[in-house]
Amino acid sequence: MRGQTIAEKIFSQHAGKRVLAGDNIIATIDLAMATDGSGPLTLDFFRKMGGVKVFDPVKVVMVFDHYVPCPNDKVAAMQDDMRVFCHSGNGQLMELGEGICHQLLPEKGYVAPGALIIGGDSHSTTYGAFNALGTGVGSSDLAAAMISGRLWFNVPESIKISLHGNFQPRVTAKDLALYIIGRLGADGATYKSVEFAAAEMLSMPERMTLCNMMVETGAKCAIIPGDRITQDYFASNVSFVLADSDALYEQELVVDLATISPLLALPHQVDSIVSVDQALGTAIHMGVLGTCTNGRLEDLRLALEVIGSRSLFPGIELLIIPASRQVYLDALRQGIIERFVALGAMVLPPGCGPCCGSSPGIPSSGENILSTANRNFLGRMGNVKSNIYLGSPATVAAAAVTGVISDPREL
Repeated sequence: MRGQTIAEKIFSQHAGKRVLAGDNIIATIDLAMATDGSGPLTLDFFRKMGGVKVFDPVKVVMVFDHYVPCPNDKVAAMQDDMRVFCHSGNGQLMELGEGICHQLLPEKGYVAPGALIIGGDSHSTTYGAFNALGTGVGSSDLAAAMISGRLWFNVPESIKISLHGNFQPRVTAKDLALYIIGRLGADGATYKSVEFAAAEMLSMPERMTLCNMMVETGAKCAIIPGDRITQDYFASNVSFVLADSDALYEQELVVDLATISPLLALPHQVDSIVSVDQALGTAIHMGVLGTCTNGRLEDLRLALEVIGSRSLFPGIELLIIPASRQVYLDALRQGIIERFVALGAMVLPPGCGPCCGSSPGIPSSGENILSTANRNFLGRMGNVKSNIYLGSPATVAAAAVTGVISDPREL
């Protein structure tokens, strides 16, 4: 009898039996999360299914993050519906300005190793950074799980990625994520679990960035084994889920971090990956530093390190979006926000910001945007006549002071 991958083990624990890739199962869930982007439709399905109460109000979380601040009366009405639902004993609510769901759930203690978490947002793969299994689901599945506390799954095959070495200066986990996306392609891991063999060289924020982006390969989930970094994060004794030495993988990749350079995703495909050197000199009109991928303190600090004593390039817009209120407060106390404001950057409220084109920060026609977000589809930021490049905080910062795509290692 062969061993199991991490995904197979977590699904086994929640199905109450030993399962392997390809099995169809019903599994209990530890948390169901909806945003104001998915919550309104989820509540419609909840009511159509005859839902009255959720299975456990402590295990249902609703987050206002897509529409911050609220842009119009229609969205305000939908958010009010979610408020009433939670305040009537059907879940925990995280209000406008608290931050992005994928930052808040671990920050507020909702994520733990071995947990099975479903979210009404595709980037719920982020929770794999904590040795949990997080996956995005549709609104009807989310509603069914909110009622029953269970959901059906097809246990995914796993792709094993082994990391070795260390990054060059100013090369980051975002560059690693783009490298993997370029190597696998936008559908190369469709409905599979991307499992990292080890990641001891990556900080927890870097792990969150990496797992967040793996959905751009089509992955069902992305999981990092628990280790010293995980243990330190939880500051208590926690049990990890680790793969067996004889686990079966659909494919295996080996990545030497030292060989990775700063990378970009070109408009309008996330898997259109090139080295920064191949796009040097491309004019950039707006820089976006934030989102659930790169809106943490570590990212903000790196950007300031690259900027140094330089000024912003004349006419460039630099938007700073902390991933949560806690990140915002910490950045304020450490003088990070003050430095950005003094430079002329604009600081937006914690939330998704212009990443999905639903909040302030929509670009003008013909503009090129360099963003730390996770998607660059045509029209993603609210204007189909603009072009979105994706890069790391270091690469965004380099463009902010030069006005063009530049190699952050050269500044």
